[in-house]
Amino acid sequence: MKLSFLQMSMAQGDSASAEPVEKTLSIWELVSSGGPGGILIMTVLFVLSVIAVYIFAERWGAIKKANQMDSNFMENIRKNVLEGNLQSAQTLCQGEDTPAARMIGKGISRIGKPLKDINAAIENTGKLEVSSLEKNLPTMATISGAAPMIGFLGTVIGMILAFHEMAAAGGQIDIEMLAEGIYTAMTTTVAGLAVGIIAYLGYNILVSRVNKTIYNMELRATEFLDLLNEPA
Repeated sequence: MKLSFLQMSMAQGDSASAEPVEKTLSIWELVSSGGPGGILIMTVLFVLSVIAVYIFAERWGAIKKANQMDSNFMENIRKNVLEGNLQSAQTLCQGEDTPAARMIGKGISRIGKPLKDINAAIENTGKLEVSSLEKNLPTMATISGAAPMIGFLGTVIGMILAFHEMAAAGGQIDIEMLAEGIYTAMTTTVAGLAVGIIAYLGYNILVSRVNKTIYNMELRATEFLDLLNEPA
């Protein structure tokens, strides 16, 4: 009886010791376990993420500055133009240093010429300002589309290597090794999607801000042209 009890205790001890131990891996271990190819792809994705964050921060500040205009700006322009103080009006435009102010400043410099020429000068200046506002946005759009594909490329390469090891092992397939190779390969897809989502959201936020700025520029230009069309 005591022998049976001892055997049961030993069996329970063996089963307890045979329980699988949960393994946790750090991000660096996941990246480095993918080999040189995985490290290269993760490095590329990291660089793309830094570029995307830099573009977003830089453009956000530039667009925010472009929308900062004195609420009395147009009223002061109107007053100076009607009084014939074109130099004072130009000084106001130079002091604002915004796309709308530069457009109106170009229009003021053309006063005395046909209205068609004034309108063309304002439109050309507006196109240059819009191009400046949209600086680096195509790069950010490219990152949002390319990052997930680069991550998926890393996954495909990792899967190919994992199946190559399985084929080379013949009938002695190590399931643990195969599973480790697969989830290591999937790490690049997760990283690529994360970078792509961040860049995509940032791109759309900036585009909406640029569109708002363009609307304000068009509004100020229309107000200025209406001012020139007013009867003397």
